[in-house]
Amino acid sequence: MLRAHPAFALLWCSRILANVAFNILGVAVGWQLYDLTGSALDLGLVGLVQFAPIALLTLAVGQAADRYDRRLITSICQFVQAAAAAALVMGTVSGWLSSSSIFAIVALVGTARAFENPTTTALVSEVVPRPLIARAMAWLVSATQTARIVGPALGGFLYVVGPGTTYLTAGGLYVVAGACAAIIRARRATRTLEPVMLESVLSGLVFIRGQRVLLGVMSLDMFAVLLGGGATALLPIYARDILGTGPGGLGLLRSAPAVGALVTSIFLAYRPLRWRIGRTLFRVIIMFGVATVVFGVSSHFAVSLIALGVLGAADVVSVVIRSSLVQIRTPVAMLGRVSAVHSLFTGTSNQLGAFVSGSIAALIGAVPAVLLGGLGTIGIAALWMFLFPDLRRIRDFDE
Repeated sequence: MLRAHPAFALLWCSRILANVAFNILGVAVGWQLYDLTGSALDLGLVGLVQFAPIALLTLAVGQAADRYDRRLITSICQFVQAAAAAALVMGTVSGWLSSSSIFAIVALVGTARAFENPTTTALVSEVVPRPLIARAMAWLVSATQTARIVGPALGGFLYVVGPGTTYLTAGGLYVVAGACAAIIRARRATRTLEPVMLESVLSGLVFIRGQRVLLGVMSLDMFAVLLGGGATALLPIYARDILGTGPGGLGLLRSAPAVGALVTSIFLAYRPLRWRIGRTLFRVIIMFGVATVVFGVSSHFAVSLIALGVLGAADVVSVVIRSSLVQIRTPVAMLGRVSAVHSLFTGTSNQLGAFVSGSIAALIGAVPAVLLGGLGTIGIAALWMFLFPDLRRIRDFDE
């Protein structure tokens, strides 16, 4: 059982604290930036400046995660994000914070997370045995979803006190998260000793290309969420202009997907998925698209919350399936490089999806942008069933 692995408990705590801090920053930065500029495009650019470091550094991240102490990398990344939060505090208090300086600080956070996320994922195999990986991933996803509930709600209500207080709270949480990561006692893992050559750097991409199941599951998530997942970037517009609520309401809207996801992830931690993995994956992707469409056309706060909750529940099943397949089907010595490419796929879908949604909303409006994204997600799921039949036919993780 996972309770017999205290190193995993520290990893779980580090993950939840860092993600609470990140989601607090997300609410505060989104509201402050929209207050400053009133631009949907600027909200989309927040996603783009987070995506750029992931795209540029993916190969370097994989090499670092497979060569150096993953605990140390995770800890340093969280301390760097604490420094970014401190910069937001100083900029807010001193009055020099502008849209360009916000983008620069968000880019720093994106750079740290480009290293943190795949390294933390690769660290799982060092703190739990293989038979517990699927359950451990479900618990880590529950940590992420708990953070997505607590973080946005806390960030929204703290913002009423003041943005400086919000950023200061996030910075403190990052410091504690970094300390938890630093004291993890993990099993000594085999580190790659091969020289840094082009073949070694690209080996993660080559491995995934040769694994049709991994390529299919990663690309499905990338394109589905690229189209449908960017709706969360437009939540400040929905909160203020469509649903008529304030920062507190924005926090609740950002928390709603995580409520559905948390309930589902805890259920999966106790009752792991065992059968019809492939079919379940496609069903939840379609459910994700339908929920996005419902949210996009809703003008009632309660209906919007329910739709976002269903969206989060569907998304977490996809995340658990995808993450477990990556962990189980990848050699331990390559987990850093493969996890880095995996992070590029997910980063593309989340951050670049936010930019795409913001750009489309600037052209045709927020509601049509979200509606098109949801319908696109459903279309991608239908197409991938035929492009990757092996993925659809998977019955269990070890098949």
